[in-house]
Amino acid sequence: MPGTVGRVPAPPSTVAGVPPSRDHAVAPPARRPWADTPLGPPERWDPALRTVVDLVLAAPVAMALAYGDDFALVYNAGYAELIGTKHPGAFGRPAAEVFGESWHLPGVGDVIERAYRTGEPFLEKEAVLPLVRRESGVPDQVVFTRGYSAVRDSAGAIIGILAVAAETTQVTQRLQGLSQLASALSGTLTLDDVARVTLRNALSSFGADQVEFGVDDGAGWRLVRRVRGEVLDEADERLPPLWRRHPVDSPTPLVTAARDGATDFVDDGEPLRRTAIDRHDEKVRALATLPLRTASLRGGFAVGYREPRVWPPAERALLAASAELIGQAAERARRFENQHGTAQLLQRSMLPEHLPDLPMLRIAARYDAGVDGNAAGGDFYDAFALPDGHLAVVLGDVAGHDLQAAALMGQVRAALRALALSDPDPTSVLAGLDRLVVSLGAEAHSDELFVTVAYGVIEPDGDRLTLATAGHPPPLIRHASPGRPATARYVDVPPGVPLGLHGRRAAVTVDFRPGDTLLLFSDGVVERRQRSLTDGLNVLVDAIAGAATGDPRTLCALATGAVPGSTEDDVAVLAVEHASTPSRSASMEVPAEPTAPGRVRHWMTGQLTAWEVPEAVIGAAVLCTSELTTNALLHAGTAARVEIDLSSERLLVSVADSGTRGAVTRTRTEKLSSRGRGLGLIEQLSDGWGTDPTVRGSTVWFEILIPPEAPQGRLD
Repeated sequence: MPGTVGRVPAPPSTVAGVPPSRDHAVAPPARRPWADTPLGPPERWDPALRTVVDLVLAAPVAMALAYGDDFALVYNAGYAELIGTKHPGAFGRPAAEVFGESWHLPGVGDVIERAYRTGEPFLEKEAVLPLVRRESGVPDQVVFTRGYSAVRDSAGAIIGILAVAAETTQVTQRLQGLSQLASALSGTLTLDDVARVTLRNALSSFGADQVEFGVDDGAGWRLVRRVRGEVLDEADERLPPLWRRHPVDSPTPLVTAARDGATDFVDDGEPLRRTAIDRHDEKVRALATLPLRTASLRGGFAVGYREPRVWPPAERALLAASAELIGQAAERARRFENQHGTAQLLQRSMLPEHLPDLPMLRIAARYDAGVDGNAAGGDFYDAFALPDGHLAVVLGDVAGHDLQAAALMGQVRAALRALALSDPDPTSVLAGLDRLVVSLGAEAHSDELFVTVAYGVIEPDGDRLTLATAGHPPPLIRHASPGRPATARYVDVPPGVPLGLHGRRAAVTVDFRPGDTLLLFSDGVVERRQRSLTDGLNVLVDAIAGAATGDPRTLCALATGAVPGSTEDDVAVLAVEHASTPSRSASMEVPAEPTAPGRVRHWMTGQLTAWEVPEAVIGAAVLCTSELTTNALLHAGTAARVEIDLSSERLLVSVADSGTRGAVTRTRTEKLSSRGRGLGLIEQLSDGWGTDPTVRGSTVWFEILIPPEAPQGRLD
């Protein structure tokens, strides 16, 4: 039979008119006469029965006597707490009636009946049995250690079963929580990931009122906290936590523990009052702070409660084990971020930091590193103006995901620019690049160096596009005409062999009229496991044709997520729109100050009003921009730049920061570095949005379509 341990029952209350005595210890609950129970009046009890009943009711642990053939229950206050709403009605009633269907489950009633028949004691160190102890009638899965022994009268006859149970549900749950913490931490890559997992798991596993995690960052400490009851939706869970910075000599208990390497337990007091940042810290009375001891990282972990708390050895051991797991994960994350930073800096330094700003051509690009973003890849893109005013565009893919691939990519991109500025003809440029790759392969004594490329020249004044490819997927063109549905098709360009394998490549010239958008992409956009390349190409062309706008930034974001499934390959996309009319642009540098969001709102409202943008669009755009600006200042901690671009079809707004913190895994368009409210606003108020990593930070953007019936705004 189930029970609990560690609960000290209140002393039995005195029966009115009866002085305290040994007989008083055997008074049933609610002054119910013993004569109304199967045990009968106490004066007729066998001395052995009296002794057992007295022992049960006075015991400091949950204990019960199942008396007679019906196992009538006599139990103490600890057992009453265990069975919940069944008390006091269970007192004196047969156990089968009290526990209902649970009594007939294997390992419940049959164990007691066997001990009653045979007199053999029973001990089980870990039992999981259903126990209904709430008004809802829903059974709890209770874990406990239980023991049953036969109770004999003075003549040696068995008259009942003595049940002692020590509940271990909480200990078991915490051990399970420790296992879940280890499993969750094994999948973390960054310190942001470690913080999210630590805060979420510790709150639930330890039943704490607040949890804090912190690490050193060279110039001081970064701390993040979560309080029980905080409303966190799915969007908040997948976004960067809000870190607070503390100086090197901060007196906060967590920093002190991390700096000194000493564990501290406060049973009752005001451990955070001196350094409290809000009322939540002020309410903490019991606090455990543990250092994270690793070879290359200093940090701390704290668990707080709003009520006094005794820290038993078992709980201290669990906290220490948790701190050990968290410290190891944090150290791995720090190493990963350092490696990732180097790889990403190399990768992005070889890509153009800025794309050309031309009157009738709008250009955007997107690059997502493969292999979890922890290696420099070989995909590259570029767009640059030629001496005759035409635009050269290129997107290529160097085989490999290592430093050699990145170095080759840099050489090919630099050589392509030099060749194009001398003679922009696509066949001539690819022929020169082929000779370069062959030469580099010979120097490296390798026949595995090869590069795929799609290169083209756009003539905006002649509405033409000349393209050539070397083993690369064919580019795609989206056609849009007023009053007609948009269409998309792949350019029928001769498939040349990859660079480095010798061979001839042919070029093709096609129309590229106002309203058209060119999309160059790497094979990582369309290739997926368990999916044919043809299927991926079909999905992509359908997605681009169905886009609400031909804006290049929108199409880049759409293309990277068009084909379902994950890929370990790099993903690169370059889009160029031949605008029907020139757009109007403006920008603002936003300082990292508390008043910055308000200044952005004022500037943007004035600018869009001057451009005669519809009021509904202005209101939505200003609100979304304010959210993104606040987010950039919170997470990056640096100045930001807001850019707005207005065409006759849409308003495009981007907010760029120069922070180094950000998602290091592949960034998809469904992720946005804003708190939950900002994410919901942007999803509801905009027609498209996304995130773009840049060389020195990240950019979050959104676009709002201009209603056809609304005034088009002045673009002159």
